[in-house]
Amino acid sequence: MNFNKVRWGIIGCGNVTEVKSGPAFQKVKNSELAAVMRRTGELAEDYAKRHHVSKWYDDAQSLINDPDVDIIYIATPPGAHLEYTIMAAKAGKPVYVEKPMARNYRECQEMITACKNAGVPLFVAYYRRGHERFLKIKELLDSGVIGQVRMVSSTQYQPVSKDMMDVETLPWRVQPELSGGGLFFDLASHTLDILDFLLGPITSVQGFASNQAGYYKAEDIVTGTYQFESGVHGVGNWCFTAFEYVDENVLIGSKGKITFSTFGHILAITTAQGTEEFTFEPPQHVHQPLVETIVKELTGEGGLCPSTGLTGARTSWLMDEMVKNFYKRAQD
Repeated sequence: MNFNKVRWGIIGCGNVTEVKSGPAFQKVKNSELAAVMRRTGELAEDYAKRHHVSKWYDDAQSLINDPDVDIIYIATPPGAHLEYTIMAAKAGKPVYVEKPMARNYRECQEMITACKNAGVPLFVAYYRRGHERFLKIKELLDSGVIGQVRMVSSTQYQPVSKDMMDVETLPWRVQPELSGGGLFFDLASHTLDILDFLLGPITSVQGFASNQAGYYKAEDIVTGTYQFESGVHGVGNWCFTAFEYVDENVLIGSKGKITFSTFGHILAITTAQGTEEFTFEPPQHVHQPLVETIVKELTGEGGLCPSTGLTGARTSWLMDEMVKNFYKRAQD
């Protein structure tokens, strides 16, 4: 596929598209936001007017069929990702889908198959793969400054928010029928994907998941151990009903370590020579660096998007493996 200009259509122009992604389609070279869709037409029209988009729809198929739309960005909860991906693929249009890629690995495989059969690329919005901070970490690892990587440790915990405590206001992120799981799927997926980017695929995993606080049916704590194809070992801990906020990953090597946050801006390297800290300004629109790689790939300007259906599916497989016993018990 070779486009002169990539014209985007958004399915589900909700909060994530207001600043994180939507404006990026207008700001990237050879890119344009051509149309948007929400099931409530008034909201689609309002979004279109505020973001200076010429077309809006209240029906996904109509947006997909629009001849002025080249690629479909699916920004709905994961429960609809499979359906809309298949619809876009059948229309012969590339897909850029929000993370997590789907509710489970099986749905990811169906999405990959649909796009492969249609001959269209499938991209996943694990946008940290395009950020300068994580590219710097990859550069440091490749330089060998911390020697051979031995293991990685990830810790994330946070207090429960008020909207999680009321069954009447539960967000879709903790409704497994819409999201695939709880906040582990929504938040830990970013960490697990970036570890895949930095260290390669994980091929073996064991995990434990529970619901300790009882605010909702999804898991609220997950611990896991895993081994990468390269031989690196990993351990992760995620708790979403703790007393404070912690976000830390440590890459431990034979000559040093790299400490970084997934959601903050921490990046430090420690060796025998001491500790050096790095500072990076986060992009105004966090999707923009990754969107640039997609546009360059589709216009033939060189390079490939580093976040694809294949990489996104690996993260979904990993999460499924870590929580499968929890959901098996819930069904029994």
